[in-house]
Amino acid sequence: MKHLKEYKTVSGEIILYTGNPNFELLEVLSLGAGDIWHSSFGQGYKNAFPELVYQTATFFWYLNDFDNLNECVSWRVNPNAFGVRKSVWETLNGFDADYQNPQMQALDFGYNALRNSGAVPLYVKELFKSAEKEEINIIAKDRYTFFIKNFKLEHSIFMRYREGFWKWKEWQAFFYAKKHFRKTDSKPTIKPRALNPIVENPTVSYIIPTMMRQDFTLQLLNDLAYQSFPPTQVVLVDATPKDQRNESLYDAKEYPFQLVLKWQQTKGSCRARNEAIALCTGDYIVFGDDDIRVPADFIENHIRFLQTYHTGACNGLDIRADHQKQDLNDLEIKLAKLGSKRWVCGSAQMFSNANSCVKRELVNQLKGNDINFDGGYGEDSDFGMSLSKIGVTVLHNPFSVNLHLKPPAGGYRFWGTEAKKTGKLRKSQPWELDTPVTLLKPVPSPTVMYGIVKHFTPEQVIEYRYKYFFLFLFKGPKISFLYRLLKIPYKQLQFNKSLFYAKKLMALGKRTV
Repeated sequence: MKHLKEYKTVSGEIILYTGNPNFELLEVLSLGAGDIWHSSFGQGYKNAFPELVYQTATFFWYLNDFDNLNECVSWRVNPNAFGVRKSVWETLNGFDADYQNPQMQALDFGYNALRNSGAVPLYVKELFKSAEKEEINIIAKDRYTFFIKNFKLEHSIFMRYREGFWKWKEWQAFFYAKKHFRKTDSKPTIKPRALNPIVENPTVSYIIPTMMRQDFTLQLLNDLAYQSFPPTQVVLVDATPKDQRNESLYDAKEYPFQLVLKWQQTKGSCRARNEAIALCTGDYIVFGDDDIRVPADFIENHIRFLQTYHTGACNGLDIRADHQKQDLNDLEIKLAKLGSKRWVCGSAQMFSNANSCVKRELVNQLKGNDINFDGGYGEDSDFGMSLSKIGVTVLHNPFSVNLHLKPPAGGYRFWGTEAKKTGKLRKSQPWELDTPVTLLKPVPSPTVMYGIVKHFTPEQVIEYRYKYFFLFLFKGPKISFLYRLLKIPYKQLQFNKSLFYAKKLMALGKRTV
């Protein structure tokens, strides 16, 4: 990499750069969540290196660059026009010289910064105005080198299959990379920033959707009553059937916050959250499941984190309990075992309604959750990715931790368990619309498939199909390979049925009521 120039900000931080950035804008950006900045979309890099789909299929928020935004997360760095915090550049060891092409060096740097190292690469429109549009030319050797160094060997083999087994140059590139490189398991990580104290005393609404778990909900309400920065309001939407609930359990007088209780008449966790959102008054909304425990600094750390990084949404650290009787003492033990692995921030790559915090104005901009996901799975990821697609830098927050108890009974998945049944015993799910499932059960989950169709291109959905069946055939035990091969036609019918429901949901469009 050619020599990078230095720019010292008003705060004294050193920014390394190449190209001709707008220094006034760079000064502002240095105060925000980003660590790496570029303007590559208009310089030929938008959606560059589409072959990444061979590894990630459709399970990476940032596979595609987002449209019509002035600023958003993007790992597609232009090596000839970018800026980076000097501390980040040195921690990540700069560009990798194993690649022949500087374009691939920059893409590898941005990708690993985002996906593995907890750094935040941002596209910023017109930060680099004068950079020319480039032609992206990634040679096969660099492509396979990237796959070998970053992923398991099976992904390189799958790329060989998709690029054409008959292409000798692909074989040469594959064997070259396999001979010279190995997967790098240890990646450097960026340390989180020290959290600033809360300013301006913002208000917080906490949302709890619950169903047939009143005992767990009371436990969570008690945790919220002892927060160091208490919520202003807790909105509780309870879908427990009338004949199974105790309406006297929730006593608003017992809590130091306003407790708003609504008995849900509709079905679905997405509808429950949307009904709660309509009642929220706080500057921030914290989303939580009913079966979690939270320490006293939980809400305080969410607000401090968002204010420190100057962003509007974050996803907290969700720790799975060994059993439903564990408590906050067990959480401390689990965190101690995690050690330094806990402290990774960066751009979120998943979203959990069990533990997340979002500015209410952004939640309102999305108009809440998409109820097409009710009865299935994938609503969390859809909500988080939808925030990213409107330009929100959604971060992972390791400071706000919950213990997820996951009791075997109760919860909104009670309705979703019907999806596993077929025939007369089955109760129809919301996503079935006017076409009830009969004997052929759609697999994968139609709502997961809906999320894929909603956020990715038709070509990428096709690649997901190839990857789905490739893994089905080759990831299982060798002794049952012939059985799986014979089952392929039936699995194809199930996949097509799932896609059928997903397309019907797409035709309806996003719904919030």
